[in-house]
Amino acid sequence: MRECGVGPGDRVCAWLPNVPATAVAFLACASVGAIWSVCSPDMGPVAVLDRFRQIEPKVLVAVDRQRWGGITHERRAVLAELLAGLPTVHEVVLLDVAGHAEFSAPARRVRGFDEWTAGEPGAWQPADLPFEHPLWVVYSSGTTGLPKPIVHGQGGVMLEALKGALMNDIAPGVDERGAATDERFHWFSSTGWIVWNGQIAGLLGGTTICLYDGNPGGPLPASGQPADWGTLWRFAAAAGVTWFGAGAAFYASCMKAAVEPQRVADLSRLHAIGATGSPLSEECHDWIWAQMPKAAEGAPIWINSISGGTDFAGAFVGGNRELPQVRGEMQCRWLGAAVAAFDEQGREVVDAVGELVCTQPMPSMPLYFWNDAGGQRYHDSYFDMYPGIWRHGDWLRITPRGGAIIYGRSDATINRHGIRMGTAELYRAVEALPEVLDSLVVDLEYLGRESYMPLFVVLRERLQLDAALEQRMRSAIKTALSARHVPNEIFQVQAIPRTLSGKKMELPVKKLLLGHPAEQVLKRDAMANADAVDWFAAFAERRRESARGSPA
Repeated sequence: MRECGVGPGDRVCAWLPNVPATAVAFLACASVGAIWSVCSPDMGPVAVLDRFRQIEPKVLVAVDRQRWGGITHERRAVLAELLAGLPTVHEVVLLDVAGHAEFSAPARRVRGFDEWTAGEPGAWQPADLPFEHPLWVVYSSGTTGLPKPIVHGQGGVMLEALKGALMNDIAPGVDERGAATDERFHWFSSTGWIVWNGQIAGLLGGTTICLYDGNPGGPLPASGQPADWGTLWRFAAAAGVTWFGAGAAFYASCMKAAVEPQRVADLSRLHAIGATGSPLSEECHDWIWAQMPKAAEGAPIWINSISGGTDFAGAFVGGNRELPQVRGEMQCRWLGAAVAAFDEQGREVVDAVGELVCTQPMPSMPLYFWNDAGGQRYHDSYFDMYPGIWRHGDWLRITPRGGAIIYGRSDATINRHGIRMGTAELYRAVEALPEVLDSLVVDLEYLGRESYMPLFVVLRERLQLDAALEQRMRSAIKTALSARHVPNEIFQVQAIPRTLSGKKMELPVKKLLLGHPAEQVLKRDAMANADAVDWFAAFAERRRESARGSPA
């Protein structure tokens, strides 16, 4: 990096999967004081450019193909589109080089990763940097505009990561003979999720990190065959994993597929299970306890269910090995996190659902948003509801015993399988189709159930939603964003509810579909098209009637 002119403050972007080279490139970037930013190669060009273009990178480290589910997907055309949209990039480093003349330009050099790392290290020391020197830019999408480019500092992230190592209890220990034990830490993630950053931070605890890239329910042996949810467990056994983490949705999928992990793999080294991304249901707690190796003296394995955020690169609530385990709950608020549940009047509530807030600063909270002069967007994102107090955007209940239960997002941000994406990004993809005049999407999360994300569209006059148009919408979303963000169902409506100022009423519609009375969440006198409420109210009532007629 130094040889190609990268120094403190320069941006290095990566379009890479979860492989060792990605970790190596990040560590090199951090060591010279450059600012890192990464997107997963399954993200489409619109979503990637919406992120990287804001920070004007000097270097792009990328792949030109991706392997998923046993199939190699060519990504050269997308890479060419990314480079066309990133004119500040003058150095391109490719992990797999199969001829790269097409990516060269007069002001741009293209090399392979092996060539980039082939030099002799010589005498070298990491850069001496201030505590608040920027480390990376991560992105947390809101409901309007481009994704928020969040800048975290080196010192704050390091403190939060070391705290995470302590709370996760992942540092190597000592066995009964006094010999050091080998801790092997795995948390399944793509590079597009802040959990990837957290897994890399596991190195600070002196652990070996075990990286898996690909489909956790595969690879599928052939088209039409059922998913193989034993794949990740076999990987854990082969890598000797001692601490295994994944999104809550992964455990739910294993449970539904009736997987018995210890029948498909030797998991005897496991001593902890981590879960995040969405609430872990009581049924999943029971499944994990039944299926995983027992802890000392036959006690259930420790489940460290945590909830945090991209926004501050850490966790607010999670596990503590010294506390009792209660199914369906996270055990406590984590060290250094002054977390509470607030009602709408800003009063702290216990044993009631409220807004998750953090009443005191944490070192890893953002330094600033990139290109946010004066910090207005930063302020509006977290401090607009309760002045001076961070509102995170989750529904939280603190139990009388001090445990915590998360009930999903309290705003309109999409949170699919732990990957947050702004609704504005989805609208750009859908509304680019000539048939679509307007659209609205909401992500409905239910404690212990899979999320349900419907998309509502207004089509041009005399057009009807048919299977072909619906498939084009799904393909557009998958291409621009990712397969995770394809809606469960698509409905044609006459109008999208909007405020007098023209804003889509996403959060009121979400609350309506979650069961709140229409008169409480949709104020007709504050709407530009009050009649649009009627269809959504009837739709919500049909869903409630259907739920009442279905088994729990």
